[in-house]
Formats: sequence, C-alpha cells, structure tokens
Amino acid sequence: MRRAIAPGTFGPSALATPANAVSLGRVLATPVLIAMIAGGGASWPAVVFWFLLSTTDGLDGWLARRHGTTRSGAFLDPLADKIVVLAAMLALVGLGVFWWLPVAIIATREFGLVLYRSSAGRRGISIPARPSAKLKTVMQDLAVGAALLPTLEDHAGVATTLLWVAVVLTVVTGWQYLQDGRRVARAV
Repeated sequence: MRRAIAPGTFGPSALATPANAVSLGRVLATPVLIAMIAGGGASWPAVVFWFLLSTTDGLDGWLARRHGTTRSGAFLDPLADKIVVLAAMLALVGLGVFWWLPVAIIATREFGLVLYRSSAGRRGISIPARPSAKLKTVMQDLAVGAALLPTLEDHAGVATTLLWVAVVLTVVTGWQYLQDGRRVARAV
C-alpha cells in the first residue's frame, strides 16, 4: 500500500524538489567561484560569493526537512558540498595559497566516503551524519573563507591553521563513518 504524501511535500523518490534545485544551483555556480578565485584570489566579491554558496548548504537542508527528504537529495546535497569546497580549495592550491597535501587528504576522504556511502546505500544501509561531520564542513568552509578574506591576505597562517584543523576533523569523521557503517551493517 502506498503511503499518502502531504500536500507541499515530496516522496522519497522525488527528483525535482526545491532542496535539490538549491544543491544543483550550488554545483552550477561553482565555475563562477573558481573564476573569481583564479582571477584575483582574496577579494570581497569572492568572499561574499563564497559565503552565499556556503550558507545555501543550510538552505537546502532546511527545504528538505520542510518539504520531505528524498534519496536523491541525500546523495546530491553532500556531493554538492564536496564539489563546492574542493573546487575552491583546488583553485587556492593553484594560486599557491593552500598547500596541495592537506587538500589531497581532504579530497581523498571526501570522495572515498561518497563511494563508501553509495555502496552501503545500495545494500540498504544508511549512515547518518554526526554533529562532528557538520563541524568538519564548517571548518573547511572557514578555511576557504579565511583564504579569500582580503583582510587576512597578509596573515596566511590563519587560513593554513584552519585548513589543518579541517584536515584533522576530516580524517576523524571519516573514521567515524567507517565505524558507524560497520556497526549498522552488523545490525542489519
């Protein structure tokens, strides 16, 4: 028997939702961000655009909770986060603002986790995000924001420190996801 869906909400298999539109918009806006970073590095327009892209992550989550979460949104939202953050970090590596090693560690964990969660999802295993993973995302966002902020341009250590804190949180939360996935798989 099919479950009734309340007006204004979307079922779990819906694709065209407001939350997914925001996530997709973030991905489509990423080349603009890269161009802004490549064109000038730290600048007020780049930091404002970064702030808007970062805060819309919360908007798509709010919309999903309000209108109904979907399987596509559960995949697209974190993927959009990773694309936006890693694109900005790679652009900053290209300018010599960030060192490639911490960005490579973050990228390896992020895409490894996408593959891991996708594989688990195909087996019916859902691994929810912990609050520490949300903190990891905030630290990654802050590292990029600090690197783009013109007032910190002469204080590269601030962005570098935030980036390494983000690396530590990225590795720790990656380990937590693996442990949570194993625990959920054993319970199934």
